[in-house]
Amino acid sequence: MESIDVMVVQLKAVSDPNRLKLLSYLKKGEVCVCEFVELLNISQPAVSQQLKKLKDAGIVLERKKGTWKHYRLNDVQQPYIQAIIDQLDIQTTSCSDCSRTI
Repeated sequence: MESIDVMVVQLKAVSDPNRLKLLSYLKKGEVCVCEFVELLNISQPAVSQQLKKLKDAGIVLERKKGTWKHYRLNDVQQPYIQAIIDQLDIQTTSCSDCSRTI
């Protein structure tokens, strides 16, 4: 029964368009929360809330660097989550704050 509970949490976590966009950007590698604010055109607290849901579901990992948190995909995913991630097109754009292409 525990695996069903995990599945429910993870599937709810990937059931939001903004969270799917976050995952598509993370397919290229680690991204700072500050970069997501510009990419999604939503507030930093809203981005952090979306990332927290993905982190709590075990789909992404966070690393704190100074005042910012950086996120990356967890290397170990459930097959059903990996299948969803694999179907996402990699999103790329340039971040004006850091002049980096993500």
